[in-house]
Amino acid sequence: MTLQNLTSQQSAILQSQDSIKINAVAGSGKTTTIIEYAATRPKGSKILYLAFNKSVKLEAQRKFAAKGLNNVEVQTAHSLAFKHIMRNRKYKIKTNGYKTTEIVELLSLKGNNEKHTEHVIANHINKFITYFCNSDAARVQQLNYLDTINDAKAESFVRTFYPTIEQQTRIMLAQMQKGEIEITHDFYLKLFQLSKPKLPYDYILFDEGQDASMVMLDIFLSQNAVKVIVGDKHQQIYGWRFAVNALEYTFIDALDLSVSFRFPQSIAMLAAAVLKWKKHLDPPGDVKITGNGASEEVKTKATIARSNLALLVSAINYVTDNRKVKHIYFEGNIHSYTYADDGASLYDVLNLANLKHYAIKDPLIKSMNSLDDLEEYIEKTEDVQLAMMLELVKEYGNEISDLIKSLKELHVPDDQREKAEMVFSTVHRAKGMEYDVVYLAEDFITEERIIRLTGEKKDTQPVDFSKLNEEINLLYVAITRAKNKLYIPEALLPKNFPAHKNIEIVKAKKKYDNAFYENLSDIFDKTPKAKNHSTIKDLKQKKYTLEEKRDENKDAYKPWDEELDSLLTKMYRNGAEINYLADKFGRTKGAIISRLKRLNVFDE
Repeated sequence: MTLQNLTSQQSAILQSQDSIKINAVAGSGKTTTIIEYAATRPKGSKILYLAFNKSVKLEAQRKFAAKGLNNVEVQTAHSLAFKHIMRNRKYKIKTNGYKTTEIVELLSLKGNNEKHTEHVIANHINKFITYFCNSDAARVQQLNYLDTINDAKAESFVRTFYPTIEQQTRIMLAQMQKGEIEITHDFYLKLFQLSKPKLPYDYILFDEGQDASMVMLDIFLSQNAVKVIVGDKHQQIYGWRFAVNALEYTFIDALDLSVSFRFPQSIAMLAAAVLKWKKHLDPPGDVKITGNGASEEVKTKATIARSNLALLVSAINYVTDNRKVKHIYFEGNIHSYTYADDGASLYDVLNLANLKHYAIKDPLIKSMNSLDDLEEYIEKTEDVQLAMMLELVKEYGNEISDLIKSLKELHVPDDQREKAEMVFSTVHRAKGMEYDVVYLAEDFITEERIIRLTGEKKDTQPVDFSKLNEEINLLYVAITRAKNKLYIPEALLPKNFPAHKNIEIVKAKKKYDNAFYENLSDIFDKTPKAKNHSTIKDLKQKKYTLEEKRDENKDAYKPWDEELDSLLTKMYRNGAEINYLADKFGRTKGAIISRLKRLNVFDE
């Protein structure tokens, strides 16, 4: 961009002299605009640019340097706090944070007669510390931790043990402040905010303002500099990290960047149509997005999912159904998709399922007797990551180890990313990224579900409108990663949205329900029922947990026979996907893969 080809909206931003907030849609060139804004400030101005994370910081440093803007200092909120707080202190940092089991030992927590009570309490202490450190509160007692709880069982537990949770949270924070234990990254940011710093800058540029925490916002707003905050309220997707839309908390003049240079008008219309689902929550007014992208190249393809679990399932399906694939790439470290923040791994959960306690490395998982204990723990803590791992183990069983190994063998390193035939990413890791072609997983929210949750259920249970708002934002962010082609599941498509060459609708019906497979099924269904199994027609299609499937469809878990093996082999050799076969035979995907391996046809 040059000063000669600026849009009228960009020109208005550059001409402003006072503090402003900028509402910028996805792909609208906000970073480029901010760089031009800095370049047009008075010579000798001291400027601070606050980036959202380290990768954005490094990219911004490169861009400002290329523009010759040596008067711009680029920092993240944490790096800025680190420089001021850690310089003259002897704190030691707990780089990866505290694990639940470490907190139990550190605070000498005791349980009661219920299973793992001390670990559940420790889990909530950890979250309460994060909540406080990301707030603008001066004292823990000013916050109500119950405000962060959604699940009824978790809420009941926290109410019962609230005095203990609050007291132990204060004790642990006091130990950090005294330097008796290692401090977390969030803690030194909190210390920075409580020190009420006055920063020596003429201008402060705050990027990704929609995902600011209250502690960051308090630091920003308390400065005397001219302030520019940029963001998109519809890209707020870090509520679980206690983020707020800072644009709504800043009462300064607002300007817009509503033209996206990333994608064409058809994708802009789709993104706007999805955002209009918010009318079921709180009418957001008109959503103005203009798509001005004209790219037609196809160099990068990505599959984007809402959750780690859905992404791993998508990757497994991709490599098992596309048997000639050679290279894949996961945004972020691929190992992070198999580990929870608390340290437990997918393999720990698998070993628990197999009752192989000797092989479990995570102390918390090792202390559990069975998956029932893990499920109870998940219900009381709302631990989403462990819940995802549990479901993945139930779906694939012991095959999960080999499947993850296959993914890692196909994964290319960062410097060979361009070789990947498919990039896999959660929507959080895809934030700020763009791809020529995007395939969406099916685990995003639908308008039908929003209507159901805000309609018939609102009289029987409370509705978390902020969470539903963020769910819509997640789908919006995923859609707007696409530059020229988007594959979207039919269930996610807004009602009556028109077809377009840039948008491919993935139908919900089975891909292989054609004459060949129906004939095979018909032949099989007409065969007299064997003692050990049901016909395919008899098998129910409803999705259950592994235990429920075994209870409800007992015949489907009886031994395979020659007839079933023959049908399975024929269908697989003729291109049937693992998903389809699992549905047809009423088995888990792991069971199908295991049988194909036993028949020596899986790697054909």
